Amino acid sequence: MSDTRIDNTKDGSVIPVRFTRLYLTLLIILAVLLTVGQGLTQWRLRAVQDELWVIRYAALQRHQSQQIVKQVLQIADPGEKEKFSENVAALRQVFPVFERYHIQMRRGEADYPRVSIQNSDTVQRLYEGIRPEFEAFRKSAHQLMRLQDFEAVRQPEIQASIKLILANEKPFLEEIDHIVREYNGELRAKLTTLQSIELYLYIFTVVVLIGIGFLIFRPAAKKLRQTFAQLIEAESQTTAANKKLMNANRSLKETRQKLFEATKLQYQKEIDEQKLRTSYLIAGQEEERKRLSRELHDGLGQMLTAIKLQIEGLEASLSRTTPTDPVGAAPHSKNLKTLKTLVTQTIQETRTISNNLMPSVLSDFGVIPAIKMIAEQDRSESLDVTFETNFTPDMSRLNKNVEIMLYRVTQEAVSNAIRHGKPSHIHIELNDRGTTLQLVIADNGQGFKIPRKTPENGQSSIKKSEINDDTSTVLELRPPSQGLQNIQERTKLLNGKFKLQSVLGKGTKIQISIPYKTHFAPHDTY
Repeated sequence: MSDTRIDNTKDGSVIPVRFTRLYLTLLIILAVLLTVGQGLTQWRLRAVQDELWVIRYAALQRHQSQQIVKQVLQIADPGEKEKFSENVAALRQVFPVFERYHIQMRRGEADYPRVSIQNSDTVQRLYEGIRPEFEAFRKSAHQLMRLQDFEAVRQPEIQASIKLILANEKPFLEEIDHIVREYNGELRAKLTTLQSIELYLYIFTVVVLIGIGFLIFRPAAKKLRQTFAQLIEAESQTTAANKKLMNANRSLKETRQKLFEATKLQYQKEIDEQKLRTSYLIAGQEEERKRLSRELHDGLGQMLTAIKLQIEGLEASLSRTTPTDPVGAAPHSKNLKTLKTLVTQTIQETRTISNNLMPSVLSDFGVIPAIKMIAEQDRSESLDVTFETNFTPDMSRLNKNVEIMLYRVTQEAVSNAIRHGKPSHIHIELNDRGTTLQLVIADNGQGFKIPRKTPENGQSSIKKSEINDDTSTVLELRPPSQGLQNIQERTKLLNGKFKLQSVLGKGTKIQISIPYKTHFAPHDTY
């Protein structure tokens, strides 16, 4: 563990720190060199510019001295007598400038631009050597500038001043040329020195750059290449891992899909088996209903009818044997009449029960007349039951199981509405929608609130929808009553859809939709 930590420290911390320090050090040295070189160059260039201005003014002394000599000759020339005043004025204008420039050059100064340099000892000696010629120029020029008319030129002291200027012209020019050459020589020497310094700085800068390249960029480039190689290798590994993951994910999806399909098939198989068992159970119930109906009609009904006939015979016999004692026969006659009425009601109730168990009209004429019979039987003064359908009399009958389901659903729904809803109107509607059969039983009774959760597992059994601004409920799992659950189970057996909508105080609506193509097959007898 300790070796690994040391290696990690060296690789991850020491080397980058060393590179960083070297890089910063070399960059600082390079920046200092460039700054010093630039500062020195700018300083020397400004000094050279100042010296160039001084040299320019020094060279201008030649031209000014020649102008002075020219003006002096024009002043002394009789042919320029008429321009004497102009020539004297020109001399007065030129010589002060010449005098000021010469004095400033001695101090290494200039007026415009304002510059100042330090003259070398050689230049100072040259200026000292030219001082007599300059003093002669100044003394003679001052005498000539004081002249007022041309006649004064002929005076001996004026002629001597003119000769003095002419005599010192050539020595002055030679000395000025010597001074200018000395300025130029010194300037070339300074430029040579500056050039050497620039060369040394350039060489040192190149050496520093080479050092940066070898000490910093070369190792960094090597490290960068290694990093790129590692990144490429990592990318390759990542790509391979991604392919493996994609393959695994694809296999997982395929396995999940197969599992889903297998589960779906198993669930569908269980549903089909449950439907089959339920259908067998309902078929058994229908057979049992038919058997009970037949036994009630043929057995119990016949027996009750026979009892009724016997009572009627006994009543007739009593009336024939006791004509002389009507008072004694009256109680027996009353009891027989009551017994006859009770037997008659029993026979009627037995027929009603037999008809409800398996109505003959359903087996003989089909579901449309059977539903009409339900509407007519339940219609009373306080209850109006109506039935509508788009089936025509010439249409063949439906499948046996479909007819039984439609009849039992209608029977159960109407019975529930009468027992619990207390409606004043029940509307039954059976229509053919082309690919489906739709049965609707609606009432205007009290309605009820469908519970949000089933009592077994506590899960929600309904979902809400809105119809005609009323909050309605569509039943999906288990209805709140056994009758409604029977309706739903019968609907599921035929792959139908069962919807229940109920609003408190407004009534209940049951809607059954069965996928059924109206190619009415031959019908079997029940």
